[in-house]
Amino acid sequence: MEAKPRVGFIGLGVMGKPMARRLLEAGYPLTVWNRTRSKMESLISAGAKGASSPKEVAENSDIVITMVTDSPDVEEVVLGPSGVIEGAREGLILIDMSTISPYVTRRIASRLAEKGVVMLDAPVSGGDIGAEKGTLSIMVGGPKEAYEKCLPIFKVLGKRITHMGPNGAGQMTKLCNQVICAINIQAVCEGLTLAAKAGLNLERFLEVVTAGAAGSWMLSNLGPKMIKGDLEPGFRIRHQLKDLRLVLEAASNLKLPLPGTALVQQMLRAVEAEGLGEKGTQALIVAMEKLAGFKVRGRSGTET
Repeated sequence: MEAKPRVGFIGLGVMGKPMARRLLEAGYPLTVWNRTRSKMESLISAGAKGASSPKEVAENSDIVITMVTDSPDVEEVVLGPSGVIEGAREGLILIDMSTISPYVTRRIASRLAEKGVVMLDAPVSGGDIGAEKGTLSIMVGGPKEAYEKCLPIFKVLGKRITHMGPNGAGQMTKLCNQVICAINIQAVCEGLTLAAKAGLNLERFLEVVTAGAAGSWMLSNLGPKMIKGDLEPGFRIRHQLKDLRLVLEAASNLKLPLPGTALVQQMLRAVEAEGLGEKGTQALIVAMEKLAGFKVRGRSGTET
């Protein structure tokens, strides 16, 4: 039986840590690094090797996965001092599973190629729940041969894995995904606010609409949290704002109007102004409540 490739994992946040844990449990030799070392400890206790830098991760890995916040963060851990590129050798594959600019992705891929390193951009959708259960949707850009080589790893992390084209295509797909997600969250907020104001029982309301044409992941997973007032993050407001900034930058480059996306970005900005940038995207309901002058959270509606 062929030995599994050594995997490095950089970035152990809300998404990264459960993803790294799944790889470890699947039997992949794992080396991890995170800027905050305490986030590495549970994985080290479970059998992973802790590294002192992204460079050391690369030196001990055949495939390196990055899962960090934004374009500058990926550039820093990959191309910066003590970055992946300094410990990389020819034949290494870098999989960036962060959500960043497709234009930055292509630039990083070009730099890595100079050292014989292949890059795949493979952002994900499915939130912390998908990361825990291994049911993420993974959209991949980069060389097809490298994609096929990494497919067993992707299958540990996700349920729907799709090769979208050359470098940058995965990231562009994710940005399009975020447009739909963001506007869907706004729709859930507006529907719940109307239902609450009209005096409907909100639990029953969710039961019926999730079973029909209005049903969606956002409605099923975030709707109940909005009703309960549970604003704890599966995906943070500030991260959604970052993604929508990237979306609108891409739209600007393509001279494309995205009026709905721009509206939701401003709604999220209003939530951030309330000091809730670290809360989950379901906290968009807070901005909706302020506009409506009516509180939805903690309200079931009438029992008729």
